[in-house]
Amino acid sequence: MNTNSESLSEMDVNGKHQECGWGSLGIAVYVKIAIIAGLLYYLFREEVNGIVYRWVNDSSWSHGFLIPLFSLYFVNQHKREILSIEPRRNWLGLVFLLLFIAFYPLNYVYFQIGYARPLTVVACLGSIVLFLGGWKMIRYTWLPVVYLVFAVPLPARMYRSITIPMRQLAAQIATALLGLVQGLEATVNGVVINVIYKGKPLEPPLDVAEACSGMRLLMAFMALGVAMAYLHWRPAWQRIVLLCSTIPIAIVCNIVRVTITGFIYILWDAKYAQGIYHDMLGMMMLPLAFGLYGMLAWFMSNLFVSEKVSSETETIIRRKPS
Repeated sequence: MNTNSESLSEMDVNGKHQECGWGSLGIAVYVKIAIIAGLLYYLFREEVNGIVYRWVNDSSWSHGFLIPLFSLYFVNQHKREILSIEPRRNWLGLVFLLLFIAFYPLNYVYFQIGYARPLTVVACLGSIVLFLGGWKMIRYTWLPVVYLVFAVPLPARMYRSITIPMRQLAAQIATALLGLVQGLEATVNGVVINVIYKGKPLEPPLDVAEACSGMRLLMAFMALGVAMAYLHWRPAWQRIVLLCSTIPIAIVCNIVRVTITGFIYILWDAKYAQGIYHDMLGMMMLPLAFGLYGMLAWFMSNLFVSEKVSSETETIIRRKPS
């Protein structure tokens, strides 16, 4: 009898493990999700199409295709918790949804904040999750929703205001490093590096273009840095340090790229410092960034070593006198 009860309990546990999959939701749930997704796209089709257009035509935002996939992967990481939640409607989510929907045309006509228009789509998605699933659902889905912000391209004015200081910084440091070469004199003017090598000025001068600003690496690496900090469990302060480190690591890697490009242009052949060779050098900076990121993660993991204290207990056996 005990054997049968144990086998039945094992069958129940196995059954729960099998049911704890996305297929257990049923076709009706997926139909509702498809309808909601279709309505959301219909309301914001102009913004969604504009975002995808930038992904396709602007190499600085080509990583945008990966962001929704990472968001789905984050959701799948909490599959058991999400499927075990009994959805409870939260009417505050409906209020937020109506407010964001009303804000969209007002922003389009009156406020005219361009960057807020695509962000409204993400805000509406979060409001829908809150309305249909409640705060418990938000607990496990807030990061996948917020993570979609990395897929939204920055406005051109904001993008340029960030890239110009990064280009100037890369040009100044690259100029200092190039000046260490004997017989090479380098001066910087804004984002242009003028070079005199062995008494002969090089024409045209080195121009740290917008593509060399490092913004492309910065945005992609920040998105991946958030993903890595989230997926690998570690204390909260280490996650914050890793997340903040993505910015200086991306800047350092871009300075290395500009400096190497300058050495190739001056000491080797100018054709290897442009075109496909220039793009390949930029792609090589991503492994360097991951290497620096991994070294920092390893250092913090080994910064504090937990010592296991093993206490041996002595057993005293007393014999009764015979």
